[in-house]
Amino acid sequence: MMTYPEAMVVGLIQGVTELFPVSSLGHNVLIPGLVGGRWACDLSVSKPESPYLAFIVGLHVATAVALLIYFWRDWVRIIRGFFSSLKARSVTTPDQKLAWMIVVATIPVGLAGVLFEHEFRVLFGKPVLAAIFLVVNGLILFAGERFRTRRSKQADLEVAEERRAAAVPQRAQLAPAAQVMATAQAGEAVAVGGPGVGRHQAPPAIRQEREAEIAAGIRADRRLSKLDYAQTILIGSAQILALLAGISRDGVTMVAGMFRGLSREDAARFAFLLATPVILAAGALKVSDLINKGHGIYGPILAGSILSGVGAYVSVRFLVKYFQTRTLTPFAIYCLVFGIGSILYLQLR
Repeated sequence: MMTYPEAMVVGLIQGVTELFPVSSLGHNVLIPGLVGGRWACDLSVSKPESPYLAFIVGLHVATAVALLIYFWRDWVRIIRGFFSSLKARSVTTPDQKLAWMIVVATIPVGLAGVLFEHEFRVLFGKPVLAAIFLVVNGLILFAGERFRTRRSKQADLEVAEERRAAAVPQRAQLAPAAQVMATAQAGEAVAVGGPGVGRHQAPPAIRQEREAEIAAGIRADRRLSKLDYAQTILIGSAQILALLAGISRDGVTMVAGMFRGLSREDAARFAFLLATPVILAAGALKVSDLINKGHGIYGPILAGSILSGVGAYVSVRFLVKYFQTRTLTPFAIYCLVFGIGSILYLQLR
């Protein structure tokens, strides 16, 4: 049986590590092994008929839902583009191209998952191997930053300049709106009894920020749509490595994207978009496991899934902004330190 503390701890860590480039599956395998005792017994991925696998299915579905909520406007555009391309029997707009890029990029990892997921889980779902692959993941992230192509670095500069250019009219529009709201707030405060009463954040500022995020996503999708399908397949195929516990899906996809000339920001966005259908499909295929093996642990599954969804949503909001200006290096250091430390602990205890 799985306890609520086990479910809630693993659920929160799953939600965060699924999107951070540090491998959620690696942490799902490592945590029970490091804690030991009942945790190692209850939370074994490789054990036959393990209810822990059903639990992980629930967490993945929650993570995918969080991604859909955050990117829902983008997915509306992409799905509309997909169906409009079918109707017109042509691919002409950026949304149509991006929709087919996601389809093409998902095929290799989808086939590999269906054919080899069980074998990889049984063979490599062991704590010490997860720790080793976590170290490998750190080296991949380091190499991705150390050997970035000149085209990828130039793309960073171009994206930053495009973002600055877009911010100028936004600030010009925001200033008058903020002044109007400040005047209205001052009048309201006097009317109800003096300054400082009834103050709240200006809705125009919130709307401006959200509109800027939407516009940035549209610009990013236009840049992504310039990739050809061969490059898209290469980037999508990198996700196959994530079948190994310890290798991050988003991390290797980002590195592959930067290797093909994407900016760090666009590589992260493409990785998040590609992860959504893969995670959702993996969860859908394992729904039967969730039903058949989850008897008696539906409560912990629900509690862990809620925390996983919340953790994933907060993480993606953070990471979208983080990768505008910062690198994969801190995550590489974390993977190396945690991976090597786990290997030593598991071997010496």
